[in-house]
Amino acid sequence: MSRLNKELGLLQGIALLSTSLLGTGIFVVPALAATAAGSASLWAWLILIALVLPVAFTFAQLGRHFPHAGGAPHLIGRAFGARSERLIALLFLAVLPVGLPAALNIATGFWQAVLPIGRGEALLIQFATLGLMLLLGQRPARASGLVQGLIALAILGTVGLVWWVGDLPLASQPLLPPIDGSWQLIPAALGVMFWCFVGIEAFTHLGEEFKHPRRDFPLALLLGVLLAGLVYWAFSVAVLSFGVYGNEHSDAASLPRLMHRLLGDEARWLVAAVGYLACFASMNVYVQGFARLIWSLADEDKLPSALAVRNRHGVPARALLLVVLICALCAAMAAVLQLSVDDLIRYANGNFIVVYLLSMAAGVVLLRGVWRWVAGLSCALCGLVLLALGVDALYALVLLGGFALLDRWRERQRTPASLQS
Repeated sequence: MSRLNKELGLLQGIALLSTSLLGTGIFVVPALAATAAGSASLWAWLILIALVLPVAFTFAQLGRHFPHAGGAPHLIGRAFGARSERLIALLFLAVLPVGLPAALNIATGFWQAVLPIGRGEALLIQFATLGLMLLLGQRPARASGLVQGLIALAILGTVGLVWWVGDLPLASQPLLPPIDGSWQLIPAALGVMFWCFVGIEAFTHLGEEFKHPRRDFPLALLLGVLLAGLVYWAFSVAVLSFGVYGNEHSDAASLPRLMHRLLGDEARWLVAAVGYLACFASMNVYVQGFARLIWSLADEDKLPSALAVRNRHGVPARALLLVVLICALCAAMAAVLQLSVDDLIRYANGNFIVVYLLSMAAGVVLLRGVWRWVAGLSCALCGLVLLALGVDALYALVLLGGFALLDRWRERQRTPASLQS
């Protein structure tokens, strides 16, 4: 029996996942990938989609058979025990110090492209963004589904407008160019591009809120991944065709530069609005997912019971408030330390890939038949992506090791007390 209200349908699920995947990445990461690998990045997108599909199939089957607000940590704990659930929950929550500041910086960048905004004003915009997510998160899940569906249409319309006005594809930019001698550039591109497909594991936290989880959850997940992959590839073609990439500054402003070139100065407000909304949609799914993870752990007496309180709409309001406050603190720290978006993305990717890797290993244990083999393949693919990250993966691995040592120390501290009693 579901512990949360069942309010999500197939279309709302597709909207939630596709906007989560597109959000902070669609108007920035294609330019970062193009800077890393040039035209070979178009092949890298296809390779990444091929890598992600088995992972998506595995998550779809896990979510279909084991819908739970605890998401990926719950699945891993179901396969490998309570300690694994605790460790991965902490690792997943440790994305907050790096992932959310990166997303907030990208969102603020769209307003900085049209307004003279300093560092202080940018931080205020980030706090206001978190406040909007807090207000929306107090409403039933279907409210987020409706808002994200409208944002998804805005993103699709913007990419379609770029193709129509830019008369794409151009003869000078083949859709799949020859890459003789460029294969060695693809791993570096994949390391930053994986950011675009994180969100699947956050989506699993909403499994309990689908009206028909066994039917609609896997369909929403797979269709959302395919839709997002197609849109990423289409925008990458535009970025390469008009050369709006090359360094950190130009990569961050790829959409404003592209729209200014195609539509003139009057398009800049459209760019700011659509870019900001895309980032908002992605962050909203993550914030709601983090809140549901904390609520689920509290509801199962693994965190203080005060965090298990739900409001009159049946949503975990206190857990959501805690997540928003943590995000605000992390955003302030990132601003003070002046961390770059590229560094933040790569560090966050390490956490996500480790969570994905262990989720796929859980699929090997929990699933049966052909899906167990798909999970095994996904496990190997996630391992390859982790290797492609190189030293950037150390953030996640060191954190995981530290959490394991801390958990073992706490267990030893409790054991003498239990023996004495």
